[in-house]
Amino acid sequence: MWPTLLTAFALMLVLEGLMPFIAPKAWRETFRRITELSNGQIRFLGLSSILAGIILLFILN
Repeated sequence: MWPTLLTAFALMLVLEGLMPFIAPKAWRETFRRITELSNGQIRFLGLSSILAGIILLFILN
């Protein structure tokens, strides 16, 4: 299980690093906009991301 978890973590880091590497100006602007959202809006984005990930896992398995 650990090798799979570490592989998933490594892929997440690669994907998270793509945007700042490819388009740092757009990434900075997006990050600035996110900091201006309310806590509820940020929680909704987080929940949506979690649910999308769970649904994708169920589809792939």
